[in-house]
Amino acid sequence: MKKSLFLYLFILAVLLNVFTYMYFTKENTFEKEQSIKKEKKLSDSVSMLKNRLTDADYFSLETNQQAQDYFEDKTTGEFLLPEKLIPYLKEKLIAFNDDPNGNKYVGFDKLNDKKFIINHIKVLNHRWIIADFNNTELWGEVIIKYFINEDKSVDFETAETVIYNK
Repeated sequence: MKKSLFLYLFILAVLLNVFTYMYFTKENTFEKEQSIKKEKKLSDSVSMLKNRLTDADYFSLETNQQAQDYFEDKTTGEFLLPEKLIPYLKEKLIAFNDDPNGNKYVGFDKLNDKKFIINHIKVLNHRWIIADFNNTELWGEVIIKYFINEDKSVDFETAETVIYNK
């Protein structure tokens, strides 16, 4: 009787080990498959975001080589770098926000004693800037032409303005 009891316990222990081994093997395989699926999904998401960023930056001075070449001085070989030019343009354009009548390049004068100021600016190429503006009640966008003079000063000219309904 003692021998059969040990035999049954041994068989039970072997079965438990086999089931435990199978469980952990399948669990490991399942986790690997899940991690591969997650990695593929994340890689697809990153790829999609890169494509969206590339599309968003298509009209940008930073990525437009032809527009950057415009700022090369052919005689001296000097180059106006976009990393320096863009902050300079933004600074000069936003400086007009301090005018008591508002920024003159939005295309609108004060309305209800609230001046229009430019908030965000994106330099599209060697000639155009797009900006959004508001007066806390009304919002709009403006396309501004800019010209870099020989003395490195900047001239702005409003090309087109749109204001949104409330």
